[in-house]
Amino acid sequence: MEDKVFSKPIEKQFEFDEEVASVFDDMLNRSVPFYKENLNLQIDILEKFLQNGDKVIDLGSSTGTFLIELSKKKKNLKLIGIDNSVAMIKRAKNKAKAFGSEVEFVNSDFLKYDLSGAKAIIANYTVQFVRPLKREKLIKRIYDSLENGGIFLMSEKLITENKKLNKTMIDIYYEYKKKMGYSEFEIAQKREALENVLIPYTMQENIEMLKNAGFKETEVIFRWNNFATFIAFK
Repeated sequence: MEDKVFSKPIEKQFEFDEEVASVFDDMLNRSVPFYKENLNLQIDILEKFLQNGDKVIDLGSSTGTFLIELSKKKKNLKLIGIDNSVAMIKRAKNKAKAFGSEVEFVNSDFLKYDLSGAKAIIANYTVQFVRPLKREKLIKRIYDSLENGGIFLMSEKLITENKKLNKTMIDIYYEYKKKMGYSEFEIAQKREALENVLIPYTMQENIEMLKNAGFKETEVIFRWNNFATFIAFK
């Protein structure tokens, strides 16, 4: 279904409700540059590192695309998707059933969910929605929960300390969204709805947060303008 959520005046802050869940796949494909390419890159990396029986947890798994695609490439994994949106979990379960994928989707708050024993934890465009006061605690808990040699993959929207560059990056991103069919009204509406809901960090702030949690090796495996994906090893 085509994303038309912000084609009408907004009445509330952004939330992952039934209306958003119904168009979320289209929203991702049109709002996140190189979404599919980045997803496939992460899956290719995990395929090389994971062994039979390894546990993989996706934080904010939304409609389940990542874990379902991973299950196609790598069999015999224990795959768990966590999301606090009932609508997202419902769609993820239906999608997994349609594809015949063995993925467990759990409706829960991943800030409280037991993440222990994971060999890989994924957080694609998720941590940016966690309030800064809780963000570092979450990353530390992710580090503590991973097995030795475990992998954490985190995709985030970025800001930069250079104000002129930051504005340029935002302008380029909005031009991208226009090319993907969004109107200026829709772009402005979504920006307003996300105000104080999505709080991005700089590249360096994200790297320091990972290092402070205990991760010794951190790399950026993908970047386009104000979007980046980090890989961190325990």
